[in-house]
Amino acid sequence: MSGTRKYWELSFAVILIIISVTLYYLHYLIFHDPHHIVLYLLGDLAFVPIEVLLVTLVIDQLLENRDKKLKLDKLNMVIGTYFSTIGTSLLALFSDHDPERDRIKNQLVVKGDWNDTNFSTVKKFFTQYRPTISMQSEDLVHLRVTLQKNEDFLIRLLENPVLLEHESFTSLLQASFHLTEELIRRNDLHLCCGPDHAHILGDIERVYTDLIIEWLKYMQYLKNNYPYLFSYAMRTNPFDEMATIEIHESGDQSG
Repeated sequence: MSGTRKYWELSFAVILIIISVTLYYLHYLIFHDPHHIVLYLLGDLAFVPIEVLLVTLVIDQLLENRDKKLKLDKLNMVIGTYFSTIGTSLLALFSDHDPERDRIKNQLVVKGDWNDTNFSTVKKFFTQYRPTISMQSEDLVHLRVTLQKNEDFLIRLLENPVLLEHESFTSLLQASFHLTEELIRRNDLHLCCGPDHAHILGDIERVYTDLIIEWLKYMQYLKNNYPYLFSYAMRTNPFDEMATIEIHESGDQSG
């Protein structure tokens, strides 16, 4: 296949050269003016480096930026699917069993006037946040049902090639899938002993902290690119006890 392509490229190059030579020859036959032929030829050759500069540095950079924007949009579509399917529910569930919820929830009530500085400050805080989740056996059973119901969905996300360039979100998916496996493999969660129960809670805390960071990143992306989706995300914020899906302020009609 590669040999055929190289042959086609070589043939195409030869054809272009023949066409160029033919046109120069016709110019000579018609005007009998080799001086202008040489003059224009040198002028065209002198412009070639500038043309290469424009194509490689300017146009290529514009196309690269456009490709990055398209990839980012596709990536965040996948991330949005994760949060709408299971991520937001997990955040609500985990935060309900976080003893520090009342202390941290105000920092996670994202407002419409937040800028990148606000998001960066909050993300920095939660990269250092170490929660201590408190869940009993019945809570773990409920969590297992939720995760098991979405196990195939998590596997499909892990197989999605779009996510290969997003290491932190891939790490979240792996942690989520690992937690799912840990819970499913245990026949009776009511029989978990102290160390085993603590191990599961450690897996939950890992998913919880990763979830918060990725949720904040996603909220920031929506704020900067899709105001109507950001409006919906604010009205379904699991950390905002005052949040409602209904719009009560006449000025907020974007969602």
